[in-house]
Amino acid sequence: MPPVISIAGLSKTYGTGFAALKNVDLEIRKGEILALLGPNGAGKTTLISIVCGLVRPSAGTVTVDGHDIISAFRATRALIGLVPQELTTDAFETVWATVKLSRGLFGKRRDDGFLEKLLKVLSLWDKKDTRMMHLSGGMKRRVMIAKALSHEPEILFLDEPTAGVDVELRQDMWALVRGLRERGVTIILTTHYIEEAEEMADRIGVINKGELILVQDKAELMASLGKKQLTLLLAEPLAAVPEALSRHKLDLTEDGLSLVYTYETHGERTGITSLLQDVNAASVRFRDLVTDNSSLEEIFVSLVTERA
Repeated sequence: MPPVISIAGLSKTYGTGFAALKNVDLEIRKGEILALLGPNGAGKTTLISIVCGLVRPSAGTVTVDGHDIISAFRATRALIGLVPQELTTDAFETVWATVKLSRGLFGKRRDDGFLEKLLKVLSLWDKKDTRMMHLSGGMKRRVMIAKALSHEPEILFLDEPTAGVDVELRQDMWALVRGLRERGVTIILTTHYIEEAEEMADRIGVINKGELILVQDKAELMASLGKKQLTLLLAEPLAAVPEALSRHKLDLTEDGLSLVYTYETHGERTGITSLLQDVNAASVRFRDLVTDNSSLEEIFVSLVTERA
């Protein structure tokens, strides 16, 4: 199946000379959730803005469902819903009018039943007659999501959708995104909340300083770049790591009650067997073993730090 979005050699340099994107290649599969991770200024929003037709690229091509984003702007934009970071709405309009207008702008026929269902899913139905100026920040964020979905797009961009919102909305967002994916909607998510990517994404893309460092299935990424830790909970405290165990690169906790051994998950051998043999030979007694996987956040930080 061809990708729903194909990006080739995409670059963007602003008039100031700042290179926001540098030769980005990316293919996005239909029906997947792709999470784009990167620090502030990495190029995430610029990438989304170009695909959505809000910013013109300096070089490269982007096609959406086979249509070029520049020569077939209307066709591509009709396929896309965008939830931007900024809360930009008409303060004097009601929630219902705001969402209804957004649907009409895309040439969709009137469907009050669909809009009612959408507002109910987003817990906005009881606010439908409320003017935007009277809504909380979290409720305004919900309206932005409703606007983006009002024309029933096949592709949804969520640019930091839960930044600064309460936990309840974040949970609602996750549930909504999963439901959209089940209906075949392709979702591209940028986020500072690593747990969102870890919870929802099928693939992870890491972007830094305008360069796409990698794009990989989440499970494969965590398996190939992840690390595990084996912690030996000692029966008696140690003042230092015994010389007989020095080859294993162990860390001793401050209280002297735990030895921590870190190893690569993708290595052919973990070294645990020889470690435990040496621990026994050194007469170091332990009362328990604990293992722990590295998180996506740790992997992300290590990737960005390496490219700094």
